[in-house]
Amino acid sequence: MPGTIFVLNGPNLNLLGRRQPEIYGADTLADVERRCRAVLPEGCDLRMLQSNHEGALIDWIHEAREAAAGIVINPGAFTHTSIAILDALNAFDGPVIEVHISNVHKRESFRHHSYVSLRADGVIAGLGIEGYEAAVRRIGGLLAGG
Repeated sequence: MPGTIFVLNGPNLNLLGRRQPEIYGADTLADVERRCRAVLPEGCDLRMLQSNHEGALIDWIHEAREAAAGIVINPGAFTHTSIAILDALNAFDGPVIEVHISNVHKRESFRHHSYVSLRADGVIAGLGIEGYEAAVRRIGGLLAGG
């Protein structure tokens, strides 16, 4: 069952490639989108979105209920704080994969907890931007029945 995969990015990810490259690397969100499109499964489309505002992410998750077959989400710092994003994801019926560029478990202890993980069908952390590619492939596989 093909469909659109929303790739949602939270706060500060617009600075990817410029903010703390020793942690997040030199690639930009445009690079992430290009790489995700390169592995996009047959029959799928991709919508890449980023906001520094929690409400915008929630609105896109609500929109995904009608417009997307799956969601890849890197909620940034909202991972650790947003019950509202969790509630929105709980209202979405398709697969959800949570992505973190860095290995959050090797970092500060407050980063070890994720509200989003309570809904996610999979969590990828520490693979750099390759984690997005893995998430897109996985959602494609789930949508194909695998």
